[in-house]
Amino acid sequence: MKKQTYSAKKEDIQKKWYVVDAEGKVLGRLASEVAKIIRGKHNPLFTPHVDCGDFVIVVNAEKVVLTGRKLTQKKYYRHSGYTGGLRETTAEKLLEKKPEQLVTLAVKGMLSKSKLGRQLNKNLKVYSGSVHPHNAQQPEVLEI
Repeated sequence: MKKQTYSAKKEDIQKKWYVVDAEGKVLGRLASEVAKIIRGKHNPLFTPHVDCGDFVIVVNAEKVVLTGRKLTQKKYYRHSGYTGGLRETTAEKLLEKKPEQLVTLAVKGMLSKSKLGRQLNKNLKVYSGSVHPHNAQQPEVLEI
């Protein structure tokens, strides 16, 4: 008799909540670990086509570190939709104005570009300060 590979269903998965402190962490290394948790790769029930991941809360996003000259040289682009509407922002300006978006874009870039990736992106909550409104979910502290 042949053994069959187990494929997790959406109902089988119990999601957990984790809190990650970004203070003093390198952005890319933090984002790759957070993306792994959100995707569910740490879970033995990992199934590629199902949302097996957990929720991650990132606090102190304004204290994240970029190595080398990325702070001044790394650029983020967005388009307004109008002709000639390409806007660019450096990582330094983005870190000053919207530090949450800097972390969110880094994690989003490491998730798949599909329906599942967009759904997984909703499992990430980023806050610039050390306070978050998710205490009712009793999140566990995750050391990275």
